[in-house]
Amino acid sequence: QVQLVESGGGLVQTGGSLRLSCAASGRTYSGYYMGWFRQALGKEREFVAGINWSGGRQYYADSVKDLFTISRDNAKNTVYLQMNSLKPEDTAVYYCAATHYCSGYECYDGSRYDYWGQGTQVTVSS
Repeated sequence: QVQLVESGGGLVQTGGSLRLSCAASGRTYSGYYMGWFRQALGKEREFVAGINWSGGRQYYADSVKDLFTISRDNAKNTVYLQMNSLKPEDTAVYYCAATHYCSGYECYDGSRYDYWGQGTQVTVSS
């Protein structure tokens, strides 16, 4: 079992930045592929970014590429999402998730993930 707790959400103006953190506890966190997803009110959950176990490979949704950066610190059992140049359309609940394994486009699919956090709200005002 892996427990995930997100933090760092809040209210920010358009163009601002936030850094989300996801603290993991439980077994062998460092072996998991980690992802960030988001769900806006009335919309389906969507993939935002993912990172492999070593941190050497990252995946991004086209909508956040070059704006958001995912990273992880396995010594601290934490994965981060640095979000820059935020827009009102980035407003959503952001979720951290973990999976034992995924490859390529599988990692964009939320159904591949085994563990989820409770989410943290990000609101971007115009």
